[in-house]
Amino acid sequence: QLQLVESGGGSVQPGGSLRLSCECSGFTLDYFSIGWFRQSPGKEREGISCISGTGDATYYADSVKGRFTIVKHSAKNTVYLQMDSLEPEDTAVYSCAAVSSPYGSSWYELHNYCAYGMDYWGKGTLVTVSS
Repeated sequence: QLQLVESGGGSVQPGGSLRLSCECSGFTLDYFSIGWFRQSPGKEREGISCISGTGDATYYADSVKGRFTIVKHSAKNTVYLQMDSLEPEDTAVYSCAAVSSPYGSSWYELHNYCAYGMDYWGKGTLVTVSS
């Protein structure tokens, strides 16, 4: 059974950092693209970062570019989202998702996955940025 479980959320002050984890089971990361999405009350879901199964392509939304980093750890079947310089506007429920990509994904395909969503979803973890 394919599962994605997020962890690492919490409360942090503006300017602080958090690292989210997306632990995957039931499938091999090498053949799936993984994305991080977030949603806050009253706002649409936003795809903020995606990474290809091969790890050689990444996509970042403009809202997080330069502050967030997505990393794939194949041996642990886990994808991380390092979030630095957090701002109150980053407050949201963060979810990871997966889509089968056995031949890898280009930057353009990752852009589309982040824009339109993926097939398999975790339940999310809450990040609150507040002073």
